[in-house]
Amino acid sequence: MDGTLLDLNFDNHFWQVHVPLRYAEIRGVTREAAREELMARYHARAGTLEWYSVDFWETELELDIMKLKEEVAHLIAVHPHVTAFLAAVRGAGKRVALVTNAHHKSLTLKMARTGLAAYFDFLITSHELGIEKEKPEFWTLLQQRFPFDPRRSLLVDDSLPVLDSGRVYGIRHMVSIRQPDTQKPPKACGDYRAIASFAELMP
Repeated sequence: MDGTLLDLNFDNHFWQVHVPLRYAEIRGVTREAAREELMARYHARAGTLEWYSVDFWETELELDIMKLKEEVAHLIAVHPHVTAFLAAVRGAGKRVALVTNAHHKSLTLKMARTGLAAYFDFLITSHELGIEKEKPEFWTLLQQRFPFDPRRSLLVDDSLPVLDSGRVYGIRHMVSIRQPDTQKPPKACGDYRAIASFAELMP
């Protein structure tokens, strides 16, 4: 979801700018000191379910994370041509699943802001399965909840480790997002097909 369907600028700004700002105000330290401390704490949890968990960070940082997200929720934005692509896929009779590492509280906020939920047959977070998408075992557990044929499935994601895990599982069609955050330069996409816009996947 984040970086694939939605502009990753919201999440990057939230964790790298907004949370350090509020943390500094509450702790009475400089923004630079707050950011340095938080970056180290983020890095220690990177790639784990805890990193994606609103509940974990609310306890860890003693902050109302969802309240802080609401303060900058105006930055939540859908990437160009996403809704047209999803509508076309649904119109072609394909089943569509949103599978995200985002915590269910973040998912609820973003779906309320964007209205994208209506385009999906199935919404699930890695927290529900108890494992992050970066691990191939995730797809085995997903298969039990949302049966799909990996050989006839398309996975679009902005994370190379997630695409790698999908490839190990046997998902045949893989597409990476060239610029997940519109405020940052395009990123390396390995040997995966990379798109600048979902318009490139439409007839």
